[in-house]
Parts: sequence; structure tokens; C-alpha cells
Amino acid sequence: MTGTDRMRPAHPAEPRAGLAGILLTGGSSRRMGHDKAALLVDGEQLAGRIARLLELVALPVLEVGPGWTTLDATREDPPGDGPLAAVAAGAAALRERGHAGPALVVACDLPLLSVALLAALADRPGDDSVLPVVGGRHQPLCARWSAADLGEASARAGRGERSLRHLPDRSRAELLDETSWPRGLDVGQLADVDTPDDLERLAVDWRPG
Repeated sequence: MTGTDRMRPAHPAEPRAGLAGILLTGGSSRRMGHDKAALLVDGEQLAGRIARLLELVALPVLEVGPGWTTLDATREDPPGDGPLAAVAAGAAALRERGHAGPALVVACDLPLLSVALLAALADRPGDDSVLPVVGGRHQPLCARWSAADLGEASARAGRGERSLRHLPDRSRAELLDETSWPRGLDVGQLADVDTPDDLERLAVDWRPG
């Protein structure tokens, strides 16, 4: 199986009613040596690819970052203030557009992410956040955030907090570990990349953007 085959959506998808998307592209990428959002993976810009996948399951979808994609973009204030501030900025921009529901929050450094995985998060029943857990580690930057958790992100960022340690609220979120994934999904799709070695380890075809 090639990297392209691994990453190709397994089936068509439709945006879920009441579900938005927030794509985070503002990371520093210091260890990568190139901006992760601009990396070309199998010939497609990584941020643009993830934006495309998000638009298959969520509407509207916004970018929080400098504008690497064709999505409407907003920035955290100040830019580069970390993922909590970025999620809060995305939540505020969605509220300005009249969206008061949950959102898929996804970082731009997941080269093996699939639409099937996003659909699995989107389709979990209930209104609470859905938080993957891989190897005992929570994955808040590829998760469905409830409206309450998006609001809490805004409140905490407004108080000057920076950590995602408490969000989504682990006591209320549905926690999906490896044993809970729907059949056919591979938690390896949640592997993020911080260095060129990470990309090589995942055997993806890549080059700087």
C-alpha cells in the first residue's frame, strides 16, 4: 500500500449538520526546519489536504493561522500564542458566523489523517467532546470539541492560560482509546510530525513546500 493509498478517503462523506471545523496552521515548525503547513505530502500541500478532508465532514471550516489554505482565516492574538489561544480564536470566529455548536479541531501536522477518521469522530452520538487516546496520551488537536469546551477555551485563553491539559474536559468527553476505534480505522492516522525523521518513519513521500 502506498502513502497515497493510505491517505485516500475510504468513502464519500457529507458535512454533518451543526458541526464546524477549525484547522490550526500557526505552529512554529522549528524542529521541522520547514513550515509544516506548507509541506508537500504526495504532491499536495499538507494544510490544504487537511482542509479538504475537514470540508467533507464539517461546515463551516475555518483556518486559524496565516492563511495557508483557501479557507476563511483568522489569527490568535498575539499570533503564535499557542494552541489554546488558536482554538479560542477559531471558536470566536465561528460564533461571529452564527455557529454555536461543536467543531472538529485539527492540527495541520497529521499526514496520514483520513476522512474516515474524521467521520468517526463526527458521528459519535451525543453532544459531548470526543477525544482520542493513543498510548495513554489524549489527542486534543484531532478531536471533536463540544460547544461547552469551545466556550471554556475562550474563557481560559482570556485569563491568560496556554495549556490544553484540561481541554476538552476529560471528565465529560467520550474517550476513545485504541480498543474503541471503529473497525478498519488505524490509530496511526493520528501520528503527528515534528521533524523530518518523523516523516521518514511514516514512509510518506514529502518535500518542503
